[in-house]
Amino acid sequence: MREAYQIIRRPLITEKGTDLKEHTNQYLFEVARDANKIEIKRAVESLFRVRVRQVRTLSVKGKKKRLGRFIGRTSDWKKAIATLYDGETIEFFEGA
Repeated sequence: MREAYQIIRRPLITEKGTDLKEHTNQYLFEVARDANKIEIKRAVESLFRVRVRQVRTLSVKGKKKRLGRFIGRTSDWKKAIATLYDGETIEFFEGA
C-alpha cells in the first residue's frame, strides 16, 4: 500500500476550487495518475483527519506549449474532487 503523500500530490487552490469549498464542501487535489477513488479517499481521510463522503476524479490532458520554434506538451495529470460530510472542514484551505 502506498503512502498518502504519494497519492495526494498537492491541493489545488483556484477560483473554482474556492467556490466549491464555500458552497458545497468540496476540495480539489492533484493526485497520482494511477490512483483510484478508494486510495484517494483513504489518503485524504488520513492526511487531514476528516470523513470523505464521495470522491470524483477526472483526467486532465496536457497543453501544447511553444518556445520559439520548438513545440512541446505539458504532462497529463489527474484531478480529484473530495466531498466531505457536513460539519467537516480541512484547515489547510481556510487561510486561502
